[in-house]
Amino acid sequence: MEMSSLTFTTPSSSTTKPLSFFNHGLKQLKPSTPSFFSGTNSWNQNRSRITHVKALKGSIERNTLSSNWEFSATAAPRLPRFEELDITNMLLRQRIIFLGSQIDDTTADFVISQLLLLDAEDPKKDIKLFINSPGGSVTAGMGIYDAMKQCKADVSTTCMGLAASMGAFLLASGSKGKRYCMPNSRVMIHQPLGTAGGKATDMSIRIREMAYHKVKLNKIMSRITGKPEEQIEIDTDRDNFMNPWEAKEYGIVDAVIDDGKVGLVAPIGDTAPPPKTKVWDQWKIEGSRKARKNLPSESKMSQTGYADENKGTQLDKETPTSV
Repeated sequence: MEMSSLTFTTPSSSTTKPLSFFNHGLKQLKPSTPSFFSGTNSWNQNRSRITHVKALKGSIERNTLSSNWEFSATAAPRLPRFEELDITNMLLRQRIIFLGSQIDDTTADFVISQLLLLDAEDPKKDIKLFINSPGGSVTAGMGIYDAMKQCKADVSTTCMGLAASMGAFLLASGSKGKRYCMPNSRVMIHQPLGTAGGKATDMSIRIREMAYHKVKLNKIMSRITGKPEEQIEIDTDRDNFMNPWEAKEYGIVDAVIDDGKVGLVAPIGDTAPPPKTKVWDQWKIEGSRKARKNLPSESKMSQTGYADENKGTQLDKETPTSV
């Protein structure tokens, strides 16, 4: 530990005596202002001895100091970021982006930045976009759509929960052959929604803008699903809910992930396995025989009041697995 020397001057002599302090933020010691009566620099005219300030290595004793002592606050060192506790960062390492909220400008900026980062990192590996969104802003969603199309890497989309409105549009905008739907999810498509108020001229401007977005979205959906624009306009006139198999037939997704399919997310690499606990080892089941062996015996259960003492079985000879 570094040591710093501080000096002070006594009123009777001009010699200086060093005092050693541990480096705990105390920078310098300035003499007090001139005394009102004598006009000379002094710490205290009525004191004959100077109070010694002591600093211990283990614990620093801080005495009550006068206002003439100057401290400089030192900031605490920044702790390292625990990246293993950051869920978003862990998913990003697996090239997974989760869109789990309403689509607005903030969400769009976040998703677009992740798409650009993963595409620049490795344009040959797929990017997985999981969607559970009720929709939102058309312009924000179109920004995500453009970013997906500009990525050199294939963008795989998967619906988990609900993909409605702009969420369904982004679900259908994934790379062909890599658009999936979970078996218990729902998909909903409809025409753009909005309100217009104010003067008649302002309202007409807003209406023309909404009509433009409607035609634009219908053209893109027609190209994605292979259905004519007239059919898309009829199907999106009202809220049109679909189950995963109907969404597959409509052309929004390519496959439905059944309950038995594994490998939706790749195992996380370079991470230590979770620590084993007593509860885990005690109740781990690997076959019927080992399950019976790991369960507490009836003799122990009778002591706790969970079994009848008069009923003895083969389990009385067995003891729980020690850990």
